[in-house]
Amino acid sequence: MKVTVVGAGAVGASCAEYIAIKDFASEVVLLDIKEGVAEGKAMDLMQTASLNGFDTRITGTTNDYSKTAGSDIAVITSGIPRKPGMTREELIGINAGIVKDVSSNLLKHSPDAIIIVVSNPMDTMTYLVHKTTDIPKNRIIGMGGALDSARFKYRLAEALEAPISDVDGMVIGGHSDTGMLPLTRLATRNSVPVSEFISEERLEQVKEDTKVGGATLTKLLGTSAWYAPGAAVSGLVQAIACDQKKIFPCSTMLDGEYGMSDICIGVPVVLGKNGIEKIVEIELDQSEKEKLKESAEGVSKTNGLLEL
Repeated sequence: MKVTVVGAGAVGASCAEYIAIKDFASEVVLLDIKEGVAEGKAMDLMQTASLNGFDTRITGTTNDYSKTAGSDIAVITSGIPRKPGMTREELIGINAGIVKDVSSNLLKHSPDAIIIVVSNPMDTMTYLVHKTTDIPKNRIIGMGGALDSARFKYRLAEALEAPISDVDGMVIGGHSDTGMLPLTRLATRNSVPVSEFISEERLEQVKEDTKVGGATLTKLLGTSAWYAPGAAVSGLVQAIACDQKKIFPCSTMLDGEYGMSDICIGVPVVLGKNGIEKIVEIELDQSEKEKLKESAEGVSKTNGLLEL
């Protein structure tokens, strides 16, 4: 199993590290346009192999896509990260050109690869890959919902004063501060609705804290977060590589599901060796349906800024 990660910045390097530590891939290739960065980070990570107990081989390359040939899964983290005060949507002008170029180069050398998009604005970048490549829609996946759901579970566990292993919850909708839809109604602690343990007011605060999870970290760090995004990607990659049939909320092209078409937005999917193997349609209440529709309108507006 060969995995390529394009972009050796903080997010890309974290992706490579978590994938390697899980030890299910034979090879991880890091690629970056900046001379020596991918090679240096790959070497640094390989020097942790004996300490962390993994046998995955990590190599780095400067913009040489021939080194990515034969990749089973390719992760696109390229582009400029968010700075304090920036929205994900403000990155579209620069990142669209980068993502289009990267996906084209990847598929020249790995035409059967499954592509995972991390670059922001993530739903629109996922849509761009759909519109500018001719690979099946099940092989194009946007990462956002997996990360947003992890942040939701963190906030839920915090509010519940419970271990995170007790908590389950999901975020659907667009990967943006205004578009996320944390499904508080369906969130549970060991199968018991979380509303049995905390007030509606506290649950509403959890929802709002989740929605601005990325912006909160950007303000604190001065740039985008990287540990949780890297871990989220590694979870998706492992589910595909090991054919786990796990359910994650991911940005996927809808064709009638949830009453939407020609849009990539976060909904629960089953991930296995073929990428997205099934879109799971869950029963939403009227309020949730309206919020998902509003989220989709926001994503569509951003999609309209693309030059296809």
